Amino acid sequence: MKFVRVFHGGQCPPYNSQGVIRPMKITKIICQVLRVGAAETKTSSCQDAVLVRIQTDTGLEGIGEADSSPEVVKAVVDAPFSHNVACGLRELLVGENPLETGRLWQKMYRGTMYFGRTSVTISAMAAVDMALWDLKGKHFGEPIHRLLGGKHHDRIPAYASILFGRDGRQTEEIGHRWVEAGYRAVKFGWEPLGQSQALDIELVRGARAGLGDEAMLLIDAGCVWDARTALRRAETFAEYNIGWLEEPLQQADIDGYVWLRDRSPVPIAAGEGECGREAFRPLIDRHALDVYQVDLARNGFTEAVYIRDRVEQIGARLCNHCYTSPVTVAASLHWLSTCRDAFVFENCVEDHPQRHELTVEKVDAVDGMIAVADAPGLGITLNEDFISSAMVAESGR
Repeated sequence: MKFVRVFHGGQCPPYNSQGVIRPMKITKIICQVLRVGAAETKTSSCQDAVLVRIQTDTGLEGIGEADSSPEVVKAVVDAPFSHNVACGLRELLVGENPLETGRLWQKMYRGTMYFGRTSVTISAMAAVDMALWDLKGKHFGEPIHRLLGGKHHDRIPAYASILFGRDGRQTEEIGHRWVEAGYRAVKFGWEPLGQSQALDIELVRGARAGLGDEAMLLIDAGCVWDARTALRRAETFAEYNIGWLEEPLQQADIDGYVWLRDRSPVPIAAGEGECGREAFRPLIDRHALDVYQVDLARNGFTEAVYIRDRVEQIGARLCNHCYTSPVTVAASLHWLSTCRDAFVFENCVEDHPQRHELTVEKVDAVDGMIAVADAPGLGITLNEDFISSAMVAESGR
């Protein structure tokens, strides 16, 4: 009796002359830069995007996204061979088996050593890694969260992530709008916070007034203070019952975060700008934060799983950072659902076509909750018509 193994979509994988399944191979890596509308000075960071699409000899395609300057990421992917530790990602991966995600991460890491170890190179690798995991899920017919060990949550409370208004009154109006939309948590961020003590307090007071007493209020300072000023703000903001104070210091100020976290009456959150385990390692080893924010478009699944396990070991909390397209939203959901204490999900509510039209599926919160998909891979489909209209030509803008 002959047994036939059936894989993805009922298709049987190709066999070699000895009847052994031939490994799937990467045949093409495409890096697409998308841009919608004119660049602005204060944006949702979704006015542009960079997608990595990995195609195989079985017809499957995986997709990923990096959150960085799109053209710089594209350069890292497209770069030709220079020498063994300075090579573009495409040169390293074409012909490889995309299912071997761990080995391929190490190959990319080794092959780009002279590119820099904790910055845009890791972001580009993250987009490739995301696409590889999407491929793996599609190949096995499983959602990525199952390949990562299994989800703890089917749905996660989402917070509306939005910028401050120009003053307390406008901030109050913004908060009221999103509570009315069903959110039970809202985060306000960045300027004009940091201009003066009086304005800082006015903005946070307005935010709390707009949300009412019950909703969770989160504050993102955007790296504007020194440690002593941040402590004074934390002590004042505690009166407004904030859930965390995010990035009050410069991202590289590890000593400052350790000092502040030991003294602050409110939880301290950070990590959105970190790329890979080496960037997160000092923050984790020194217990510098209460909440570690991991951006899948800067880390990828392979590194994010390592960071998840290390943060859970020290008893701290995890949250996603996500201020880009539904590709990263979907990836973040798969990863965060595997975290034991996934208490809130960042859902950017800035209105932009790339948020709503890049994928066929709408990946968004409903009544303040966001559901985790069970479809294979990332569980999303790109809208090719939108991509065609938004894609930047190879020669430039």
